[in-house]
Amino acid sequence: MEEKMSRRELIRRYALFVISLFISALGVAVTKRGELGVSPISSAPNVMSMRFTVLSLGSWLIVWNCILIAGQIALLRKNFKLIQLLQVPLSFLFGWFTDIGMCIARLLPVSGYISRLGAVVCGTVILGFGISLSVAANVIMNSGEAFVKAVSDVSRKDFGNVKIIFDISNVTFAAVLSLLLFDLKIVGLREGTVIAALFTGVCVKFFTKLFKEKLDSLLSDKPQKRDEISAEKSQQNYT
Repeated sequence: MEEKMSRRELIRRYALFVISLFISALGVAVTKRGELGVSPISSAPNVMSMRFTVLSLGSWLIVWNCILIAGQIALLRKNFKLIQLLQVPLSFLFGWFTDIGMCIARLLPVSGYISRLGAVVCGTVILGFGISLSVAANVIMNSGEAFVKAVSDVSRKDFGNVKIIFDISNVTFAAVLSLLLFDLKIVGLREGTVIAALFTGVCVKFFTKLFKEKLDSLLSDKPQKRDEISAEKSQQNYT
């Protein structure tokens, strides 16, 4: 895909990907603000950040993402493409963005359960929007999705099925960590985790369907494709 893109288009697409990282990180931070649990992939870092407060949630996310990248290398070996090492600096960016998002999310009032639940729902929608932008950018996968794809490729199992198992494994691992670190108590995993697990994908599909075609036409360096899209829309409007 990347070989067919001009340098200017690649720059625009990576710029969009960085923007998507910030929005996704803000979604994680807003969800965290509700203190009702976070998305499955962030659950283990969330538990660690609550027990070992010397590192922020963003820092633990960096550690977790780097572990997932190492897992990809171990699984794929010679088939691991060097371009995927871009996941490392992007993981650092995501971690830093999450900490910035946490500062912004502190401005949100969460005085009662309803407002906390609202923060979880709002954060899930923001996260879904951010992921949909990364889908539209179409340059590199985040470390979580890339790890799932690596497992899927090696095991020759369906990506969607592996993703479900991966999410369940994340939550299970976070629960075990919580039991070990908090005297057999479940901490950092609540109904917000379930909400994020069930509805993030729904939000991604919704925003992708809504914006992907428009973003593709804006990002693409192929004027012919843009003209065809514009002509088609003009014809639809006329008819």
